[in-house]
Amino acid sequence: MSSLGNIIKKEVRELMTPATFVPIIIIAILFGTLGNAIGSIEEEMEEMPIIGFIDADNSNISHIATSIFENYADVIFNSSDLSEKEKGIEEIKQKEGVALLIIPSNFSENILNNKPGEIEIFWVMKGAGIFDSLSSAAVDQLITIINSNISYELISTNATVNASIALSPTSRDDTTYFKGKELRGISPSDVAGVLSSQSTIIPIVMMMIIIMAGSIVISSMALEKENKTLETLLTLPVRRVSIVAGKIISSALIGLILAIIYIIGFSYYMNSFQISGSIDVVSLGLVLSPSDLLLVGLSVFVTLIAALSFCMFLGTMAKNFKSAQALTFPVTILALIPMFMTMFKDFDTMPLALKGLLFGIPFSHPMMAPRALIFDDYLLVLGGIIYVLIFSVVMIIIVVYIFKTDRLLTGSTNKRLSTIFKKKN
Repeated sequence: MSSLGNIIKKEVRELMTPATFVPIIIIAILFGTLGNAIGSIEEEMEEMPIIGFIDADNSNISHIATSIFENYADVIFNSSDLSEKEKGIEEIKQKEGVALLIIPSNFSENILNNKPGEIEIFWVMKGAGIFDSLSSAAVDQLITIINSNISYELISTNATVNASIALSPTSRDDTTYFKGKELRGISPSDVAGVLSSQSTIIPIVMMMIIIMAGSIVISSMALEKENKTLETLLTLPVRRVSIVAGKIISSALIGLILAIIYIIGFSYYMNSFQISGSIDVVSLGLVLSPSDLLLVGLSVFVTLIAALSFCMFLGTMAKNFKSAQALTFPVTILALIPMFMTMFKDFDTMPLALKGLLFGIPFSHPMMAPRALIFDDYLLVLGGIIYVLIFSVVMIIIVVYIFKTDRLLTGSTNKRLSTIFKKKN
């Protein structure tokens, strides 16, 4: 039993290292912050949509629609004067509403004359994430209820309308205001559909590049330790700064190649949407200019440098190839978190804590860059590039310090031990 106890103590001592606990502690803090932020998002989901409406028709049929608005939504603007449209839109924007719905004066007349009654909807779109679309989806559901109730009214009163109008009595004319752009003829769901490629495919591709490149760097450092090639390299009369610089520059070249491949593939990907899609994204201004593509490429490049320098830091903690596999876990988590966050929520509509978390993760910036650039949010993109550059420099300085202390060889940061080790070799 004593021998078994000694073996257990030995294994526990070997496992209780900073490399084991620090990544898990950081990830626990990240998940705690993420959980609190998602809790506030769930509270938003339970609230009724904030809308305004103008009923210029003032008929029995239009009252069916307005009664549904009043019962199933939080109405902050109510009028019967079409000239107050601009006032209503401004009030919706100021009070963070979803939409202003206008029932024109010929609404019931058109329905009774076998023409669809048109409802004008002026959307105020705050974000393009999945959670951001819930409020507009709630208003879409109100339109569906209105259609059903008007159909019931027409059938029950034996109104002389044809079957197609009785089943689908209304039509829509959508205009969406989103991040300073007025997008005529499309609804928030259409805009989200156009931008969904950037909140799904692009973050996934970026996440895969970071994980692939990061695992290569960490595994390379671990194999150099295991095969004693790193020990030989450190005993040569070469400055430690030169060794780190060589590894960073070579990693940067790989990052540059990956960034070029990424941006070429991404440009072709965006061109496919301009050619095939039912929505004219060019006329709506939902495309990236060549200068925007260069900024996306720069964001990808500096993020890859940050990822590689961070992975080199993690690689210094690896004792062998086996332990290196566990150290890829923090990189994977830090790539997955921004991927899911950008899919579910737009940066502008996130709670402050979630904004800080997302901005603080360097891997998130190229995932947010394309959507931000489409809507001319250059401050977020340029600020992200500067932040990631600072993060990269800090990580490189830390790695250089670790190489200078010979922690890779002695397991200690004591410079005296480093000097002794050098003299012996």
